[in-house]
Amino acid sequence: MEDKTLISVRDLTVGFPAGKGDIHTVLDHINFDIGQGEIVGIVGESGSGKSMTALSIMGLLSKDAVIMDGTVELRGTDILNIDHEKRRKIQGDDMTMVFQEPMTSLNPVMRIGDQVGEVLKLHTKLHDDEIERRVAESLLSVGLKNPEELMKSYPHQLSGGMRQRVMIAMAIINQPDLIICDEPTTALDVTVQAQILALLKKIHREKKCSILFISHDLNVIKEICQRVIVMYHGTIVEQGSVDEVMYAPKHDYTRKLIASMPEQLSENISKDPLIHVKDLNIYYRTAGKIFTSKKDRMVYVKDLSFDIYKGEIFGLVGESGCGKTTVAKALTGLNTDIEGTMDLGGTMPQMVFQDPFSSLNPAMKIGKILEEPLKLAGVKNKTERREKVNEVLQEIGLDESFAGRYARELSGGQRQRIAIGLALMRGEKFIIADEPVSALDVTVQSQILKLLIRLHKERGLTILLISHDLNIVRHMCNRVVVMYLGRIVEMADVNELYDNPMHPYTRMLFESILTDKKKTDTDKITVNEVRPLKRDQEMCAFYGRCRYAQDKCQEKALELRNIGTEESPHLLRCCLRIARDE
Repeated sequence: MEDKTLISVRDLTVGFPAGKGDIHTVLDHINFDIGQGEIVGIVGESGSGKSMTALSIMGLLSKDAVIMDGTVELRGTDILNIDHEKRRKIQGDDMTMVFQEPMTSLNPVMRIGDQVGEVLKLHTKLHDDEIERRVAESLLSVGLKNPEELMKSYPHQLSGGMRQRVMIAMAIINQPDLIICDEPTTALDVTVQAQILALLKKIHREKKCSILFISHDLNVIKEICQRVIVMYHGTIVEQGSVDEVMYAPKHDYTRKLIASMPEQLSENISKDPLIHVKDLNIYYRTAGKIFTSKKDRMVYVKDLSFDIYKGEIFGLVGESGCGKTTVAKALTGLNTDIEGTMDLGGTMPQMVFQDPFSSLNPAMKIGKILEEPLKLAGVKNKTERREKVNEVLQEIGLDESFAGRYARELSGGQRQRIAIGLALMRGEKFIIADEPVSALDVTVQSQILKLLIRLHKERGLTILLISHDLNIVRHMCNRVVVMYLGRIVEMADVNELYDNPMHPYTRMLFESILTDKKKTDTDKITVNEVRPLKRDQEMCAFYGRCRYAQDKCQEKALELRNIGTEESPHLLRCCLRIARDE
């Protein structure tokens, strides 16, 4: 009987020097196969060995890495310890890799056409004209339009989704047997993520290639994979079909991963507004000009009106470029080029950013970082400041020893706890959390979200939660506002909005959500370049992407209107009321 195994990993053990002749093991006797034409997923926390496994298969381990034991066979031939030329040929002909962040993987000074065509130049004897033709075909095959123009562009001129498609085009151009995808959708919006997953499934179906898909998002794994491998601290703790592992897990760690989402927030909130925003326009000045006037500015958020109630967790969702972070900057005073009403109810909003490592001073110890807000508030007594720091450290689940550490010595989850603690130091009641868990593993995400919910209850916090993860928003928030190209298109209580979305854009977002209950309907998802509003734009901004668009939608955009009740408002900016099951 013919062996259908493409990759066979046996007893793979990899480590790194730890000083004094010791070796720190990062992969410990792992065993698994990838069949021809199979999609296999790997899940686990940071440090579990997911990426190290992929790098071992690709032959991209660093020079410091020590292969202590095991084999990696490609169609029965061990490729773990081969010379550079053989490895280079395998990397070009047999397998390739798509990384998490394409902007750091693409050469910023090379045009797209040259980068995608480089694989063919290195591994074939094709003439330049044929390479150019193949590049254009590859770009078209991943859903990129106008490839001739795109080939002349540089990576910074493309959106995140387009850059990831370019990476996939580069990966498939030489028709490899194995594509390794390392967190290829983590940094993308929900709609772009759905399109990339649909694209990978299409490539798998048409090219008959195998895919090794690494992710910490279990719903992504369920969507695309046939089998799944669960890793923990460099070992494989469970593997099997997606249904077996995800719906009947046997290992405690797998159960912990699957049960990591916090319970849905369920509470009654007051209708006493803490934050009041009315008819707010937020502007950016034209880049490159030293002296600018009002004529040189561009409206980025338009006619924004909402209230946030005391003690509420208020969700703000939308694709990249819709204005979510711009709103946060205006509320925190980081963007003062505004018009309209913005009443903060006497609060001083505190910000929790997406990447705490870049927002924490690397040269200062944690204790000193946490003391800074107290110094600014005029607390001069050192003992009093240190006591407050220790009190907050305990409150966020860390002990006093963390005050003497630097940010680089902390894990991602610990750094995010410090960022939350920093927002609490002055006792402020309003926190803006801008994608606070998107860069974290699923179990760490759960810990941080549970911490926010606990602090919300214990301190009576009001929280504005900005996220592109619609599953998190549903679990965390009381009410949700949906933004598109700088305008609110829909707003309602969380259950009303998720059960009965009325705006076509909200529908499209929710159709992109990956859940246990359904597969995504990618035919209903369209991804266009997100551009700021023009000052004179009055028509519906979603017109060009709406499958329900009518001629009257090109007229002046409607105001938000209440299609719900006075007790439970459901605000909509659309001339349509789509049937619930349409």
